[in-house]
Amino acid sequence: MKYFLFVLMGLAVVTMVFNTTFLDFDNLFIGQSKIAIIAILASLCVLIIAWILLIAKVIEKREKGQL
Repeated sequence: MKYFLFVLMGLAVVTMVFNTTFLDFDNLFIGQSKIAIIAILASLCVLIIAWILLIAKVIEKREKGQL
């Protein structure tokens, strides 16, 4: 599970970097820039949720005395 989350987080970062290449800073909310912003925000949500899940797993192991 831990490795899956790391791969998922890596893919989210790659997606964020890829979508920043589509941003047009003159017209951020028009055309492809709008779609790129939505994809960047979605990738950011994936990063946050995966990070929270990793922290929860660490806390769960501490409570059981395995760490």
